[in-house]
Amino acid sequence: MALKRGRGVAAINYPTGMNLGGDPSQALVHSTPTGSFMVTLSSVDLGQGLRQVMSQICAETIGVPTEAVTIDTADTDTGPHCMGTFASRGTHRIGNAIVQAAREARDVMLEVAAEELEVDAGDLDTDGTGNIHVKGAPQKSISVFDTALAAHFKHGRSISGRGMFLVPRSFPETETGAMKPATCYAHACVVADVEVDDETGDVTVLSVKNVYDVGRALNPKMVEQQLVGGSWMGISHALYETTEPYYPDRDHGGTDFNQYLMPGPGNLADTETIVIERPATDGPYGAKGVGEMCANPQIPAVANAIFDAVGVRVDTMPITPERVLRALKARSQAAPAG
Repeated sequence: MALKRGRGVAAINYPTGMNLGGDPSQALVHSTPTGSFMVTLSSVDLGQGLRQVMSQICAETIGVPTEAVTIDTADTDTGPHCMGTFASRGTHRIGNAIVQAAREARDVMLEVAAEELEVDAGDLDTDGTGNIHVKGAPQKSISVFDTALAAHFKHGRSISGRGMFLVPRSFPETETGAMKPATCYAHACVVADVEVDDETGDVTVLSVKNVYDVGRALNPKMVEQQLVGGSWMGISHALYETTEPYYPDRDHGGTDFNQYLMPGPGNLADTETIVIERPATDGPYGAKGVGEMCANPQIPAVANAIFDAVGVRVDTMPITPERVLRALKARSQAAPAG
């Protein structure tokens, strides 16, 4: 018996959203009479923090505090169209739609404020705390609250906006077939250190170092949480999780998550995560997609580390002790005598 250590590296690039064009998302933004803003979507928050990030995007665009924005994800019958929450598209696609809608709503808001202050709308700016003021003369101002009241009850205006983001379609070049299947890519590199018991086949992930390019991290803490959770999920995919096969037949399979094999707190590796911000030119405030990418590169990194440790390549997930031992046995049998 020997405990052998190995190190594996894996790098990926990951496209944001659906490829080849289209992939639309719509957003509606409107003000209440008290100056708060409602964003109506048909997009779903799966727990990744979509509501928070969309609030930030809308608030930044209009120029109001984040707490002044409410996200209503409604449903697909009553809300504006959205392709869905998948393909790491949420922040990029939906965020871009909200930027468009919020800009339109902001323009109406400034027009109403300009009438109240008797100035040109182009001379106005917001301070991000709930006030609209003349550029260079902050003492001449009106609150967003009073502007909304004036819009609703004095001017008969709706402070609202509509937004739709649509990816331009990429057509292949006739001679070369070259095309641009996605508008932006996120990138990641992972280094995994493992320990393999060559008698039992057990694999222990000792540490994982993750480096991600996510564009601009609009909410750094939430990005970090998603990347760390995704890293643990990638390790779980690599070594534990499966629905098939069960031996000798499916009747021996688990019936709920109490019987589903997943790593516990004691199985999680020391994890270091570094975020590199290289803003996307077409992302909302430079953001790209994070989503699925955060759980992908750990799998080949762990597989490469196992190969580095004991010299066998296991290409079927999960990399169970049985598969490691079978690979070691096959290598031993294939070795020439002596």
